[in-house]
Amino acid sequence: MLGFGFTHAKSPTDKLIGLNISVFYPANYDARAHQPSFALFKEPKVLGQVPSNWKQRPDFYTKNGKTVAALPVPKGTSLYGTGETKGTLIRNGENITLWNTDNYKYSLAKGKRLYQSHPWVLGVNSDGSAFGVIADNTWKQQIDLSDSIRFISDGPAFRVIVIQRNSPQEVIKALANLIGKMEMPPLWSLGYQQCRFSYVPDTRIKNLADTFRLKNLPCDVIWMDIDYMEKFKIFTFDKVKIPDPKGVNDYLHLKGFHSIWMIDPGVKVEKDYPVYESGSAGDHWVQTADGKEFHGKVWPGPCAFPDFTMPATRTWWSGLYKDFMATGIDGVWNDMNEPSVFDGPDGTMPENNHHRGGGNLPAGPHLRYHNVYGMLMVKASREGILAVNPNKRPFVLSRSGFLGSNRFAATWTGDNCGTVEHMKMSIPMTLNLGLSGQAFSGPDVGGFTGITTPELFGQWIAMGAFFPFMRGHASNDVNNKEPWAFGPEIEKVSRTALNRRYRLLPYFYTLFNEASKTGIPVMRPVFFADPKDTMLRKEQQAFLIGNDLLVIPKWAVNPVLPSGIWRIASIAGENSTTDTYQSDVRVKGGAIIPLGKIIQNTTQYNLDSLTLLVSLDKNGKAAGTIYEDAGEGFQYKKGEYKTFDFAAQQVGSTVKVTVTPKTGLLKPTIRKYRVCVITDKGTTEGNWTTGNNISVILTDKD
Repeated sequence: MLGFGFTHAKSPTDKLIGLNISVFYPANYDARAHQPSFALFKEPKVLGQVPSNWKQRPDFYTKNGKTVAALPVPKGTSLYGTGETKGTLIRNGENITLWNTDNYKYSLAKGKRLYQSHPWVLGVNSDGSAFGVIADNTWKQQIDLSDSIRFISDGPAFRVIVIQRNSPQEVIKALANLIGKMEMPPLWSLGYQQCRFSYVPDTRIKNLADTFRLKNLPCDVIWMDIDYMEKFKIFTFDKVKIPDPKGVNDYLHLKGFHSIWMIDPGVKVEKDYPVYESGSAGDHWVQTADGKEFHGKVWPGPCAFPDFTMPATRTWWSGLYKDFMATGIDGVWNDMNEPSVFDGPDGTMPENNHHRGGGNLPAGPHLRYHNVYGMLMVKASREGILAVNPNKRPFVLSRSGFLGSNRFAATWTGDNCGTVEHMKMSIPMTLNLGLSGQAFSGPDVGGFTGITTPELFGQWIAMGAFFPFMRGHASNDVNNKEPWAFGPEIEKVSRTALNRRYRLLPYFYTLFNEASKTGIPVMRPVFFADPKDTMLRKEQQAFLIGNDLLVIPKWAVNPVLPSGIWRIASIAGENSTTDTYQSDVRVKGGAIIPLGKIIQNTTQYNLDSLTLLVSLDKNGKAAGTIYEDAGEGFQYKKGEYKTFDFAAQQVGSTVKVTVTPKTGLLKPTIRKYRVCVITDKGTTEGNWTTGNNISVILTDKD
């Protein structure tokens, strides 16, 4: 294609690069326009020729000056993935634009162009077999799923990778092997987190922490938005609002909290501002098309933007975290990193801005690097944080992302609204992020903007307790959205919801470990229970947590549920069948769910006593597992972890449960177990006991 500065060389031929994974090249492919790949963890090895009976083969062509890769969709195929976008779970008929955009309220382009770009489609065939398609292309593009799968790009011709498997789960695993898997997050990041734009001054932060503890509302993290900064200048603290940032973090740590502070990419253009001065001295800024320093308006006013395509710039950026993290900060929030530019075309940089590249990244226009700007930023941030705290697991949250960003950061679904529509839509949005490789995600509980009613907040937090990432957030121009801000009833609803989440932390943590090893998301669509059941394909009210918990929000109307045994369980003493807020949680027949204690934060997390929630299958059997490690640090990579398998068998009126230590070098602790057997007639709880063999005698009602 003309106009991009690339001279076409002979295209590679189509190749097999994995078990039922093939890569296809257009005739005019030029590797310099696309490689190294940002989506792929590493360049795959060629294993041989594409088999002659390969089903999905893309057709490459040019139309209206754009490059296109098209694949037919077999009749009866359900399409998913496409990353973060407004809309339904099933993606058939959708047309979205991959151009990362600061999209307040999802109001631009009807929400079909949001903060992240995932050039990926998952197809589930009518028989339950599945395939996946990656367009290995960072340039601005569209995904058109109106009658086929079409990737339509503003950039040069690009290659396409196609995965074929027997199930959608196997496709997701293959995707993870290609794009990389998430690292194990710190345990504290799985707890409830509270944010507002903004909690200042420091006395307000401390009062917030005190209130959570006084009200016995579990919480692990307090977030600091941009008002903590001096005139919105990154890596600074306002001397009046936050005169002693280390003192604030020390106070939070004393109360069992962790802290996360925001860092944006825009650097205020200001003489004697050290970040701008050092960035200028190192020549680290994105340039205009004619080679001048690009300036665009963000919160501080005119800003320069780091050119993260340059290795020296990424190293400089990483180094800025040294003094920042030394104040006791636990995690970092990289926001506005699409990048958002208030006075720029389409709210960002001009497409012809110049990135100079370096190392293995060639120089190129912003049209090429826009969608990976945030990805490059969070990678540099993560490396800088890790250099400061080499024995701690970094936590970075990013608003912008690309396929494969899960390797560096968690994400959330951006500036949503406090509306019923956005609450309900957060389920398919989070599910499709999970089906696109991003397992650690979720919405702002309660909605970032808009006035949230008590009823809506109660429904949202009761549902949100089961999302992988759980953060309450509010803008600076709306009502307070802390759990107690809506009155005593909703405070009680929130406490129950949070107690449920914290009791389930052993189960959640085990699922995060699974995601880090396989790529299978924590939160899953119900069709994962039976991919052959086409009736489940559109269900987006109910969802699965792992394979064994089915969550049905109280507001769900006639949800389509998987067949088989799914028994309602009480997690934290609640009775969801009579509660108007708490979601029904059903345990699959044949499953054992480990529950921890009710705690106020993860510094109290201790597995010295576990409740085993047992739901027997039709043969009177059940099984489960638990993963544990230190919850922090990297010793688990050296074998310092432990997994345990649980197995239950009913013999007459007795249910016998066996606990078997499995893999890992972590020394098993003496643990108390209580077995709770759920049946169709009721629940029987055993006494607390130690040992690896436990028996429960079912009562007459069972």
